[in-house]
Amino acid sequence: MFLRKEPSGTFVERFIASQRDLPFSYDEVGATREGATPRGYLTDRYRVKLGEGEEAYRRAVEALRGWRQFDLGWVHLLPPGEKLEVGTTVAVLARHLGFRSLNSARVVYTLEESGGDVKRFGFAYGTLPGHAERGEERFVVEWDRQNGSVHYDVFAFSRPNQPLAWLGFPFARLLQRRFARDSKRAMIRAADL
Repeated sequence: MFLRKEPSGTFVERFIASQRDLPFSYDEVGATREGATPRGYLTDRYRVKLGEGEEAYRRAVEALRGWRQFDLGWVHLLPPGEKLEVGTTVAVLARHLGFRSLNSARVVYTLEESGGDVKRFGFAYGTLPGHAERGEERFVVEWDRQNGSVHYDVFAFSRPNQPLAWLGFPFARLLQRRFARDSKRAMIRAADL
């Protein structure tokens, strides 16, 4: 949904409520778990080292639980502080070029793996009909206990869902790249506190 001005809290609550029981806007729900891009979608993958050791991993996990990868100034997750669990419906508000976009998504799955040499925590959310794009995005932090490194890893597949998103496709891709850059920076800050 594209808006000319900042939406009120009531408007956002109604928007989320209107999306809560709707089906996902794409058929390949859960596909990010396997890391393969379904046909007809573009892929975004990015990874950044956050630090070393258990403490950096713990801080990164807490940052993901708190949706801190969305604390970017120009992007906000609404409502703030929403619980990270399967079925949680949220809205992402982005401010750009004199207008705003409000997009709905729902948590598809969470993951927590602690066996072996690599410990992982993360989740994926998928788009709902009120989102300008259709697809899924997975956010993971992992700690390689053999070499100590902690990474933030994102895998997403998407394509435009609404006519304005198709018309503004180059701009949408620019915003996705900006989100990737800023999200990595936010997670680096969160893990380095």
